[in-house]
Amino acid sequence: MNLKIDILTLFPEIYPGPLGSSIIGRAVRNGLVEINAVDLRKFAHDRRGTVDDRPYGGGPGMLMNVQVLSEAIESLRKENTTVVLTSPRGKVFCQQEAQKLASAGGHLLIVCGHYEGVDQRVIDTLIDQEYSIGDFVLTSGNLAAMVMTDAIVRLIPGALGCDESSGEESFSEGLLEYPQYTRPPEFRGIPVPEVLLSGDHAKIAQWRQRESERITRERRPDLWNRFLKKK
Repeated sequence: MNLKIDILTLFPEIYPGPLGSSIIGRAVRNGLVEINAVDLRKFAHDRRGTVDDRPYGGGPGMLMNVQVLSEAIESLRKENTTVVLTSPRGKVFCQQEAQKLASAGGHLLIVCGHYEGVDQRVIDTLIDQEYSIGDFVLTSGNLAAMVMTDAIVRLIPGALGCDESSGEESFSEGLLEYPQYTRPPEFRGIPVPEVLLSGDHAKIAQWRQRESERITRERRPDLWNRFLKKK
C-alpha cells in the first residue's frame, strides 16, 4: 500500500462517486491506495450530530465546531499523516502539489471545509496546508477533495499502467500539453502534421516541445512566465 487517504466530510454518502471508477477505482482495487470517507458527525457530542456553531463577532452563517473537528482530526491523525483543508483562501492546488503529496506516501487526511469556514485555532494547530482548486466558491469541500484525490492517486507508480504518461501530461513540466492526433491521417480535409508521420523521434520531440511552448504562451501567460524564470 503506497498511500492511505481519509476524507473527513459531512457527506460520506457521496463517496466513492467518481473515485470508484476508471484509473482511481482500479488503483484502489489493485491495492495501490486506500480511500475512506469518514463521517464527521460520528464525532459529535449529542444525538442530533451537531457539528456547527455561531461565529464570535456575529455575521452570517455558521462555523464547523472547533471541539468536534479537533477531536476528529486527532483521532485520525498518525505519525506519518499530512492534514490538508479544502479552503477558498488556501494555496492553489497544482500538479506540483499533487506530485509532492503522492511521493510522500503514508497517510493523507483531507478535511472538507463547509459552512462559513473553520475555527482558526484548528487551522493553526492541526492543519498542515490549506488548498484551493480555483478562484471560485463551492457548496462544500467535497468536490475539491475528489479533484485533489484524483490528481494525487494517478501519480502513484502503477496507477496509470504506463508511468511515463503522467510525465508527459499538461503541467508536469510547467507547460500545457502539445496537440495530439490519431487515425486517419486526414479527417475532413485536415491532415495530421507531417512530422508526426515521419518516424523521426527527435524531430517529433522538438515539434511537441515547440507546440507546448506556443500553446502555453498563448493560453496561460502566467504559466509561461513561470516557465521562463525556471529556464
